[in-house]
Amino acid sequence: MTASREEALRLRGFPQQLELPDLVVAARNLHSYLQPGLPVIKSKRVLFARSEQERFGANRLNFGWYHESAHSSLNQGWVRAYLSGGGDPYPMRQKQAFIPTMREIPADAEAISHQLLVKGGYIRQLSAGVYSFLPLGRRVLRKIEAIVREEIDRTGAQEVLLPALQPAELWQQSGRYEVYGPELVRLQDRGGREFALGPTHEEVITQLVAQEISTYRKLPVTLYQVQTKFRDERRPRFGLLRCKEFVMKDAYSFDTDREGLDKTYRSMYDAYHRIFERCGLQFRAVEADAGSIGGEGGTHEFMAIAESGEDDVVTCSCCNYAANMEKAVSRESMELASDERRISAVTRETAAPQQFHTPGMRSIEELIEGLGVSGAELIKTLIYVADGKPVAVLVRGDHSINETKVKNALDAITLELADSETVKRVTGAGTGFAGPVGLTVPILVDYAVSILPSAISGANVTDYHSRNVVPGRDFALTQVGDFRNVQEGDSCPNCADGKLAIIRGIEIGHVFKLGTKYSEKLGAQFVNAAGETHPIIMGCYGIGVSRLLSAIIEQNNDDSGMMWPATVAPYAVHLIPVAHQDAAQMEAAERLYAELTGAGIEVLLDDREERLGVKLKDSDLIGIPLRVVIGKGIAEGKVEWKERSSNSPAVQIAIDEVLASVQTHIVQSS
Repeated sequence: MTASREEALRLRGFPQQLELPDLVVAARNLHSYLQPGLPVIKSKRVLFARSEQERFGANRLNFGWYHESAHSSLNQGWVRAYLSGGGDPYPMRQKQAFIPTMREIPADAEAISHQLLVKGGYIRQLSAGVYSFLPLGRRVLRKIEAIVREEIDRTGAQEVLLPALQPAELWQQSGRYEVYGPELVRLQDRGGREFALGPTHEEVITQLVAQEISTYRKLPVTLYQVQTKFRDERRPRFGLLRCKEFVMKDAYSFDTDREGLDKTYRSMYDAYHRIFERCGLQFRAVEADAGSIGGEGGTHEFMAIAESGEDDVVTCSCCNYAANMEKAVSRESMELASDERRISAVTRETAAPQQFHTPGMRSIEELIEGLGVSGAELIKTLIYVADGKPVAVLVRGDHSINETKVKNALDAITLELADSETVKRVTGAGTGFAGPVGLTVPILVDYAVSILPSAISGANVTDYHSRNVVPGRDFALTQVGDFRNVQEGDSCPNCADGKLAIIRGIEIGHVFKLGTKYSEKLGAQFVNAAGETHPIIMGCYGIGVSRLLSAIIEQNNDDSGMMWPATVAPYAVHLIPVAHQDAAQMEAAERLYAELTGAGIEVLLDDREERLGVKLKDSDLIGIPLRVVIGKGIAEGKVEWKERSSNSPAVQIAIDEVLASVQTHIVQSS
């Protein structure tokens, strides 16, 4: 049953005692959204959480409704409910609160979110890439987790909790134990048995389903968890954006066919849009590479748009095309894939390659400046080591190599730039003078290089380059493909008029169509209606829950501090009396505090004996959406009202209007 928007708005105006007709509506829509883990009791007159009954000893319900969604129906919000015995169900006074704010920016904090979360007393570093969440940070984390759970539950997924400690043999069975590389945290128990701390749980969940499901009658099913993950990052940085330990939501779907997987994938894709919208994020869903998780179908990353992001996001000026840099292609490369100029290149009458002296010119930039040529006239040759074997990759001088495309073309597990010794062994020259002519290792040639009529390349002799190098004549075009990154201004592959632009983003979610990659290796099979055995078709869907704190702040901050969206803020209202010793101000503050908390609104009361300037600086820093300051104007029944995310100045309003104003703000922010 879904209530109308009018009903939702009416319920937001509580507290009031619910009589039976209202209670039936509320119970049907809201009982699953009480605090997780609290048993729900329904009787003739009341709906309440058992812990609140024990606390207040009452038998009727006061209902505080706080809707944190852009949607209108009651069953898409979350609820705070408590009984009419009075009291403060979520007391928080700043004098006793553990909010250790700082005035100086931590020396090792590069990202603005890292700086502000530490300064604002939300997190503290224990070691590189490992953080403690303090009360404010934990409250935000719980809000985000609640939103994630609500929307994932709406897809029909069921929550589980899987072990973080995983037997290494599971990873060896799936083939990922070596593929994942040094980022996988490996350890042994006292018996010498190898384990890994899970960065993901594909192996564990697949084994679980393989043990419990063997028939199509129990499919489809989707299971998910919100759990701590581990990754041994080589260089943890940017606070919560790149950690060794982090909180993640990972879901796994199991279907009988590809059509079922497509349906589940779309359901999760839509749920992710709702989650990130409710978190107040600006984001894009982009085509992506599957990476070490792999799979046999489509995959999308969800990117929060931010200049501080580590990922390049490629978008079109005219259509909805969007991809991460690893996956993005240009129309130019697509058209060159069938270009016949490459085939006829060997017939051109061009002089033989000629070496010439280029002392110290190791880089493309030095060649352009020293020779007076353009990058499009140069062949850039880089030597890589793929699964232990050297290969050469060629792109035009004005292009950059896309290592993901190279790795996929080679079907390689590992790919890294060769060291100087390997370059010397392969080319006979020092680094910076490699060229394709005469190489005996496999050569991957980008489309744009393959159609060059003549070019300059390294001569495989230190301090020398060669001119008149013709692709297809002077070196073989055995493996030609798209091996470059797209550039700003390239043509869109999906539409005729669009040009590609590159923006920065933070990866906050990823969805994959795994197919049978894990089910075949780990024995997850089902018997269909005809009695035939098939591997289960899988998908997986991840969200970086703790990373969302940083992503939100990267988009919501100013020179004074953080500006939390109302849906995830640690508190809805920051209540600040100017003078602690002023009885009238403190009495008014206590009155507002009781009135707002009585309506189910989360309030932080700054009852510290501090100067007003200190209180206001802390308030701006920690970023609670609404601030109400009680000062001398209380003699006339006035308080100061300020919205943290607004550039408009503070205004004076009547104290009797505060509750209604807060409720209106909540409605408008939902």
